[in-house]
Amino acid sequence: MARNNQRGGSAARRAPKDLGRRVKKKPCALCRDKVEWVDYKDVPMLRKYMSDRGKIRSRRVTGNCAQHQRALAQAIKTARELVLLPYTQRTVTERPGGRGGRDRAERTLGDTLPAVAPRPDLSVEVLDDTDALGDAETEEDLVEEVTELVEELAEDAAAAGAGTPGGDA
Repeated sequence: MARNNQRGGSAARRAPKDLGRRVKKKPCALCRDKVEWVDYKDVPMLRKYMSDRGKIRSRRVTGNCAQHQRALAQAIKTARELVLLPYTQRTVTERPGGRGGRDRAERTLGDTLPAVAPRPDLSVEVLDDTDALGDAETEEDLVEEVTELVEELAEDAAAAGAGTPGGDA
């Protein structure tokens, strides 16, 4: 026997809750600016249509029309292939532990690279073009992080060189 979905015996349907509320659709910014072609080399414009994690924002969020959303997605994908844009942004978690029992922070490039003697005359310069807005704090944090990694690599290389019988790797 078929189940009757109308409970309470009334045959009248209820109106949806948001019937009186109309949501105004955002106008397509690219149509408004009369953009005919989305350039994959225009990185600052493409970044406006990406999330902080590197995902492409949806039409519902950006308000783009279907044609411009397809063109934007294709331009972002092309820019990713040409290394103008990242596929994802690096996220750092503060959770302890992991699958292997070793902390992820302990695993560095020193584990995979051969040991090299440290050179005191070596300096590191970080060129960062990922921050299109020129945020000084982000650049300072990046320089500090890279400096710490280089120091750790030098310490690991020195420890690996001292631990071998020949002294050289």
